[in-house]
Amino acid sequence: MRGESVVVVGAGQAGCQVAVSLREQGHRGPITLIGDEAAAPYQRPPLTKAYLAGETDLAGLVLRQDSYYDDHGIKLVRNERVIGVDRQARVAVLGCARTVSYDHLVFATGARPRPLPIPGAEHVLNLRTVADADAIRQRLEGQIGLDVVVIGGGFIGLEFAAVVRKLRHEVTVVEAQPQVMQRAVSAETAQHLVSRHRSEGVQILTGTGVAAVREGLVELTDGTVLVADLVVAGIGVVPNTEVAQRAGLLVDNGIVVDAHLGTVDPRIYAVGDCARFASTHAGGLIRLESVQNATDQGTTVAAAILGSAEPYTALPWFWSDQYDVKLQTAGLTNGHDRTVTVGDPAEGRFSVFCFKNDKLIGIEAYNRPIDFLMGRRILEGGNRLTPEIVAQPGFDLRASQQRAA
Repeated sequence: MRGESVVVVGAGQAGCQVAVSLREQGHRGPITLIGDEAAAPYQRPPLTKAYLAGETDLAGLVLRQDSYYDDHGIKLVRNERVIGVDRQARVAVLGCARTVSYDHLVFATGARPRPLPIPGAEHVLNLRTVADADAIRQRLEGQIGLDVVVIGGGFIGLEFAAVVRKLRHEVTVVEAQPQVMQRAVSAETAQHLVSRHRSEGVQILTGTGVAAVREGLVELTDGTVLVADLVVAGIGVVPNTEVAQRAGLLVDNGIVVDAHLGTVDPRIYAVGDCARFASTHAGGLIRLESVQNATDQGTTVAAAILGSAEPYTALPWFWSDQYDVKLQTAGLTNGHDRTVTVGDPAEGRFSVFCFKNDKLIGIEAYNRPIDFLMGRRILEGGNRLTPEIVAQPGFDLRASQQRAA
């Protein structure tokens, strides 16, 4: 298999990792990496932070220098879209009508912003690509005190709000759910994030949606009208699965893959934001949007192409930077039925241990990086922590594990 050709559809974090890992693991055959953006593969997380704030440029975001692809025999095709896959002929069809043959093909097509089904959605900007970030930077550049409305209180929305507030603009976050980051963190962690934003002057409205966007105005479902010089949405994404579906692959809120990230076609795989896989940590099929998931799946698929039988079992973990807060989550805390807080929330340094049926399923570390690091080890290696143990006065995770060892 080391001499067979591999085509990777999508040049984001996951797709780039597949190509890099193939070469690192000894693959000697042709590798073609196809991306629909003009830029070389780059990191997306800084778009809502350092890049938007003007603290770094595109050169600081790229995953690999251009010379890397040349030096390692990876053909990088930019600004081109794959519009079809002929599984029988084993070719990928490009928008320019050219075809690329493959022995193995990997879908790393990512996702796109979920559209807003409201009047005036054309006035709303998204923040998914470097082109999106450039458009927003252009609107903010040289301005102070603009009224900015953020639709969605998830990772993207809150990180964007923090940066825009530091740029001295007025910010209102509108979240339809009763809690920000409702599917990502516990109520305790969300409450402290909201308090931190409000301490910086950000207005956060929960339990209300957006009914319409007019020129300079945002109308909410509760009748409130907000003045808005700029409106940015972060209400989630839709996986890019259309090409896979037309090719006859199984699609259900993502391209469905097996334990080795393979599709129903033994020569085709899917990784990253577009892949829906069976997770031992989630207890069922799941689709994850994170750098960790993208890179770990990219490495796993490269190994699978080269004959490895190791399934994908990586522990999910996430992070978010907002003002002076570094929130790090190990495991999947959604669905917990009990929490125990360790540390001092009043000082802005604490961790929320999330349990389900008295089993630890995740740790949310709020400016407590050691708990995050220790939590990853515990969750990856199997754990016997119970709510009663963690709730003991003076509990310290590192000391607890040292005693156990």
